[in-house]
Amino acid sequence: MTIETWQQALPHGITLSCRATGKRGRPVLVFLHGFPEAAFVWDELLEHFAKEENGGYRCVAPNLRGYEASSQPADVAAYRPKYLVQDIVALAQIEGAPLACLVAHDWGGAVAWNFANQHPQLTQRLAIVNSPHPGTFLRALQTSAKQQEASQYMNFLARPDAERLLREDNYRRLLGFFTHLGAAPWLTGELKEKYWQVWERSLTGGLNYYRASPLRPAREGDPGAAAVTLPREMLTVDIPTLVLWAMEDAALLPELVDGLEEYVSKLTLEKVPGASHWIIHERPAFVAERIGAFLRS
Repeated sequence: MTIETWQQALPHGITLSCRATGKRGRPVLVFLHGFPEAAFVWDELLEHFAKEENGGYRCVAPNLRGYEASSQPADVAAYRPKYLVQDIVALAQIEGAPLACLVAHDWGGAVAWNFANQHPQLTQRLAIVNSPHPGTFLRALQTSAKQQEASQYMNFLARPDAERLLREDNYRRLLGFFTHLGAAPWLTGELKEKYWQVWERSLTGGLNYYRASPLRPAREGDPGAAAVTLPREMLTVDIPTLVLWAMEDAALLPELVDGLEEYVSKLTLEKVPGASHWIIHERPAFVAERIGAFLRS
């Protein structure tokens, strides 16, 4: 199935480069990627869900602001959550909200959690893959030594010299994100080339997400999450929500799904042993099957 690509101008002056399959006018699934990735990581799922036997959806994956050929504002403040959500609200309205489902991983999930809290009328369902809810993440960053240690990479990525360090040795450190727990056979030479192309044109945009966010471990001169308070009304989600959680995630620990039902009233939580943060690459057919079952439920 052919994947369509185009530049989508939004009413507030941002442009998102998008990938899509499926006919316009069909129920819409929107897929949001994380760091250090891009919209192309969803291609297999875009093709899967556009097939009639899998729902015949219109499937759209934008490159988030700062990534690939999407707009890359220079101001770090432009990467705060309210602006990231604004982009996806505008895209959803163009594509035909309410969406059938908003699907998201990693930083895309951070955007999606806020979207579902602030604009529940714009999507019928939410599907999250290894992206912590802001309530449980804040709790862990404030109280869990293990999660604080696991999240120290966030402070590295927020450094002003992060671009220079990450570009050393042909992006050795960034590729190491994928191989932290051992070999990643899915990381083919062809896929590395795709990543290198994205990083060459848009590395600063992705890093600005970390620079703009206070949800990271405290460090000298910066209290980080220790100084953050989030009111409950900013945390609740009342639409049907699937959380698919790979249990071997080295950066986002299993404790981040503890107490999730306190914030998400219609929660389906599936824990997946033996899979890492990169479950979308490791087990794409499984991820597609579980999201498909959720959409049919």
